[in-house]
Amino acid sequence: MDPDVWNEQVALGYDESSAHMYTPEVLGPTVDFLERRAGQGPALEFAVGTGRVALPLSARGIRVAGIEKSEPMARELARRPGGSDVALTAGDMTTCRAPGTFSLVYLVYNAITCLLTQDEQVACFRNAARHLGPGGRFVIEVFVPELQRLPPGETARPFHIGEHHVGFDTYDLVNQQLVSHHYTIVDGQGSTFLSPHRYAWPSELDLMAKLAGLDLSGRWADWNEAPFTASSRSHVSVWQKPGGRSAER
Repeated sequence: MDPDVWNEQVALGYDESSAHMYTPEVLGPTVDFLERRAGQGPALEFAVGTGRVALPLSARGIRVAGIEKSEPMARELARRPGGSDVALTAGDMTTCRAPGTFSLVYLVYNAITCLLTQDEQVACFRNAARHLGPGGRFVIEVFVPELQRLPPGETARPFHIGEHHVGFDTYDLVNQQLVSHHYTIVDGQGSTFLSPHRYAWPSELDLMAKLAGLDLSGRWADWNEAPFTASSRSHVSVWQKPGGRSAER
């Protein structure tokens, strides 16, 4: 991942550009789901960013740690209310080791796709497994590639159209890559943000989990645990490390 993508300007405007991800109907089910999977143990967020999920999860009484590569994003998290309660480790989520062992490691809002090669994504799964205790869970929220919705010859698909934000993806089908284009207007001022991603199918992620010694224990279309179907546009998947007591998926 190019660290310059997540620079000072992006960090300062992240809340505004991602305001639709902070709404109660989005954030509430996310935190509920993760709280149940963490149980009584600590949780670790890869690519914790400015703490959109980590802070409300920590406020529920879960001990939360985070790994973050972008220094500007980490600084924003540190100065948020409750930011000092999130134990932050600076580094790459493919290799960086946070102190301790966790019952839950999670990646939200398509963050796994910010790793731009298959090797990096495999390394991320292995790093998650290293942080988990027996029976611990690795949770990922990520989009399903929209290839079946691309008309012949087209390479672009919108993913969000709102009052203050419009986003669409442009696909490179040969190299399994895409670029997300964000256009945001706040207080009459417009801004643009482009981020590169590597998309992966659920089956490919399952194989990555197998290589890391993790088993699929559940997959849903969203944080509300709607059934995952052939028409689902995203998925929340849970893989579990063998051992420990079998608990709620």
